[in-house]
Amino acid sequence: MWKQRVEMGDRQMQNFLGTLLRIGVLTSAFIVVVGAVMYFIQHHGETMDYTVFKSEPARLRQVHTILIEALQLRSRAVIQFGLLLLIATPVARVFFSLIGFILERDKIYIVITTIVLFILCLGLFSSYLTF
Repeated sequence: MWKQRVEMGDRQMQNFLGTLLRIGVLTSAFIVVVGAVMYFIQHHGETMDYTVFKSEPARLRQVHTILIEALQLRSRAVIQFGLLLLIATPVARVFFSLIGFILERDKIYIVITTIVLFILCLGLFSSYLTF
């Protein structure tokens, strides 16, 4: 009886995580496409110079600025927001996996998933840390 309840919980958790990944990827792709359409509308008359590589402006490398400018419907920031959402999707999957393992009281997977989540967060937020 207990085994059956745990297996049903595992199946539900797998379905939830699969749905989370699908929704995250599709939503981020939609936002990037909307941002690209906005960019083409706003910059339709400009000619691009591809002889010199120009990266994104420094302001679009900071999460809080991306969020503020995306809410102002600035096309580049909307595209960057879509990419941030794409990056956040697998991180959310690891986070919810950790919650599932905590509910199952699976100590080994709790430790492993916590380490993975720590490494992901360290990589994502390392620019804010000074050693």
